[in-house]
Amino acid sequence: MPLEVADKAGACFGVERALAMVERTIGQASGPVQTFGPLIHNPEVVASLAARGVRAVEELPEDAGVTLVIRSHGVVPEVLDEARARGLDVVDATCPYVKQAQRAARDHLLAGRQVVVLGEAGHPEVEGILASAPGARAVMEPDDLEGLEPGVPVGLVSQTTQTPERFERIERALRAQGHEVAATHTICAATRQRQQAAVDLATRVDEMVVIGGRNSANTTRLAELCAEHCPTHHVERAEELDPRWFKAGMNIGVSAGASTPKAQIDAVCSTICELLGEGGEGPWQSPS
Repeated sequence: MPLEVADKAGACFGVERALAMVERTIGQASGPVQTFGPLIHNPEVVASLAARGVRAVEELPEDAGVTLVIRSHGVVPEVLDEARARGLDVVDATCPYVKQAQRAARDHLLAGRQVVVLGEAGHPEVEGILASAPGARAVMEPDDLEGLEPGVPVGLVSQTTQTPERFERIERALRAQGHEVAATHTICAATRQRQQAAVDLATRVDEMVVIGGRNSANTTRLAELCAEHCPTHHVERAEELDPRWFKAGMNIGVSAGASTPKAQIDAVCSTICELLGEGGEGPWQSPS
């Protein structure tokens, strides 16, 4: 078939864990179930949960009868403390790899280091890591490192969905500025595997389609990496596919972010095959 799916694509362990936890909670809770922020960065999944009565909220509920599920990206520690103080039944679906990054940042602070977090300021995961080490700063480029205190060692950690190349660039820049650096690699294995598999595929197809929420940092990064090698389209749903993108005889590659369930991947692949005149049936060809 002219369609190939990257051998590492779609929902990661942390996302599958969060989805399983909210499913169990729906079945067991005696009262309303809410998530603090979107459970995962996938609008279709969030909308599906909302249709079942599981609302995403940005403020802590006042009703002690609510079961509150903490999103996979985590929250600042004060939110967890306040939720429990209010008597809410808290289900913490924070990805274990995110918790590892939070602990690493806190450990660097306790060791007397100034903490630098490679990550996007304002992203919920990054905000949780920063809050774990008060005074830490988020950076994305070497230019963001201005103003660090000279002579004080630096503890470097990362948002779990960043690229190893960017992490190494920040570490090199810190050392070039004369800082003693203790670097903790907190980019999760699933992120690295998806990035590598997507790039490998993008180098040998005519076009790539990357599936996942536009609010998903790791999906956006997959699309950026693929676009360095071939024309790339980032879509959330099969309905967004444009027939003008596809022509008979093309080889199309597909990857998907870590918040993308298999059903969404299958729907997009089926539609691509139909647009290529190949019918809409799987299985989709994957690398051996």
